[in-house]
Amino acid sequence: MKIEIGTVKGFQDFLPPESIKRQAVQKVIEKYFQLYGFIPIETPIIEFDELMKPEALPGEQEDEAVSDRFRLKDRAGRNLGLRYEFTFQLSRIFQQNPNIKLPFRRYQIGSLFRDEPVSADRFRQFTQCDVDIVGSDSIKSDAEILALVSDILKYLDIEAEIQVNNRKLLSSIIESLEIKNIKEVMRELDKLEKIGEDNVKSNLKKYLDSNKILTLFKMLEKGLPFFKENAFDGAQDLLDLQKECLLYGVKIKFNPYLMRGLAYYTGNIFEVKQPGKGSIAGGGRYDKLVGKFIGRDIPAVGISFGLERITGLASIKPDSIPKAILISIGQEKASIQLARNLRKSNVSCIIFQDKPGKALEYANAQSIPYSIFIGQDEVAKKKFKLKDMQSGGEKLLTEKQLLAFLVK
Repeated sequence: MKIEIGTVKGFQDFLPPESIKRQAVQKVIEKYFQLYGFIPIETPIIEFDELMKPEALPGEQEDEAVSDRFRLKDRAGRNLGLRYEFTFQLSRIFQQNPNIKLPFRRYQIGSLFRDEPVSADRFRQFTQCDVDIVGSDSIKSDAEILALVSDILKYLDIEAEIQVNNRKLLSSIIESLEIKNIKEVMRELDKLEKIGEDNVKSNLKKYLDSNKILTLFKMLEKGLPFFKENAFDGAQDLLDLQKECLLYGVKIKFNPYLMRGLAYYTGNIFEVKQPGKGSIAGGGRYDKLVGKFIGRDIPAVGISFGLERITGLASIKPDSIPKAILISIGQEKASIQLARNLRKSNVSCIIFQDKPGKALEYANAQSIPYSIFIGQDEVAKKKFKLKDMQSGGEKLLTEKQLLAFLVK
């Protein structure tokens, strides 16, 4: 039988140097998550499918990610599925752990799965980075989430714009025009970036006449001060968010066309975008999801982004792995001892006990920046020859000097 060799469509391998960069970017993300006082949690990849059905969401409409979930059965015939996001799992966690101390500040990084069409930047397995504050209804929490993401993007040298809107404001604007099909109109407006204004207006004719459509778009062009002065619900939330973000030195931009997560977002919503290059991160306030199974509303706010997207945009030069190759020329004991001392100092290294020529060829192939020769003369003199593989420069260093050089 002929076996088909290859990755399944929508799944991918990560090999060096990309795998090293991914790990470095993830370390940066985790560093900032923890600096802001968020605690890591882990959840199962597989859940009961019942938990992932549209009925488990607080909204009336099905979220696209829900319909794209992978479904499977175990040996007992139970209906299961692969997690398509992390947020819905919080409702289960709070049902099983009702005494969790609030606010619950958690982060999670792991694989998600969606059985959806594949494209150049869309895969069926991807790594998501989530951070949430559960149990706080303060705008200060919304601002803190945005400040955290801003710090991560600055460290990774990614230029982006943080756009915000408010679900209550959107509903209030549409209701003010006496439009009845609020959710349907929102769904069409959500397609603006994908299909353009003319196509959206054409689609809206299913629900509104031409005058209403024109009036709606004119209304959406108004600024936040207008909505505040005219007592539109949600406008003050956005103004308060702007004020709080400025305390962190973070600028946000009001985008009245921003929709996101029609099935579960309830207040402020955010999207981090690169002009002309699409979305980097998205999130918002979802005050009716976490407490669904315990019969009460628990306020929550969070944001998430894909590790693949962030890694592709990040300007970061990760440390080489390994950083040095120890070329043992008949000096195994001394090589092992030096390797142990380097590793104790957090210097990644390997020992190569073949011919020096082969060792150098291997170092070049693996982009190992430094090689260290350990022969009889080096051991006798207690000095090691360090070769810079990029410049070709060489120098004799004591073990102490060698450690100091490689650690920095």
